[in-house]
Amino acid sequence: MSFKTLNLNNFIYKAIEESGYKKPTPIQLKAIPEILLGHHVLASAQTGTGKTAAFVLPILDKLSKITSKSRGPRVLIVSPTRELANQITDSIKRYSRYLSINSITITGGISYSLQNRMFKKPIDILVATPGRLLDLYQQKRIKFSDLDAMILDEADRMLDMGFVPDIRKIYKATSQTQQMLMFSATFDAPIQKIAQEFLKDPTTISIKPDISGHKDIKQISCFADNQSHKQQLLNHFIESDNVTQGIIFTATKRMADQLSDLLYHSDIKSSALHGDMSQGSRTKTINRFKRNEIKILVATDLAYRGIDVKNITHVFKYEMTRFAQDYIHRMRVTR
Repeated sequence: MSFKTLNLNNFIYKAIEESGYKKPTPIQLKAIPEILLGHHVLASAQTGTGKTAAFVLPILDKLSKITSKSRGPRVLIVSPTRELANQITDSIKRYSRYLSINSITITGGISYSLQNRMFKKPIDILVATPGRLLDLYQQKRIKFSDLDAMILDEADRMLDMGFVPDIRKIYKATSQTQQMLMFSATFDAPIQKIAQEFLKDPTTISIKPDISGHKDIKQISCFADNQSHKQQLLNHFIESDNVTQGIIFTATKRMADQLSDLLYHSDIKSSALHGDMSQGSRTKTINRFKRNEIKILVATDLAYRGIDVKNITHVFKYEMTRFAQDYIHRMRVTR
């Protein structure tokens, strides 16, 4: 089945075609028609299955059909991390290249002067992280009364990061009549409880993980005698010829910095990525990684839902996750 069967705006379809996508993924196939009908949607699918396009495409289609004189934003997309927010914005710009849509991204780390310049023009789509968004609202720099739709992306991650109270305050500042969409990689009881609070009679969509998609991933467990031995094993694997680019996941920011320094002094091109870094530093690091200027990225779990880098050959779990689903998400960055 092609995207043409979804009856999207022809300019959107042209952008999709130029992006090289031939047919919708299962989450797109099920979610897009429901969103176009105006239904509230609670959707669950694994990271890397096309969730972003599943809500961006129908939202763009709806915006293209309705003109508005309000200053907006008309659509609010809330993301747990800066990296994911930027990734969503990239998708919006890619798919709306032939439409007159103004989308902006507001996250912590953006200067207030730049932020204020962004707000001088009417806004169709605002992509934001919860903290900066709430800060803007409390400063009366933005209002949410003109929203046609509000999307909570990676809702389970926002729950883990403690953002639900902020999101609750933002939601209460809206008219609460807008279309609500909630996308998550997991579908457990806490997520469903949040959905009951924000969504009204939602259409529930759950896409089961495609286990066959992991058949080419080889997993190896290595047991170390101590920390020094663990470091030696890591260096041994990284220096192997078949490691083109890799990500090492750590449990803490401190360990990410320490491990990155150790690798750097072992003449391995590496850099850390975690939440204590400024937005500029994080963006610069990711761009260097994309350009293959960095062989090894040492990251906290901040990375697994905000990095879209091709040709990652290895993922090293230097420290284990607290939750089983996070283990799966870490592997999916190799897609």
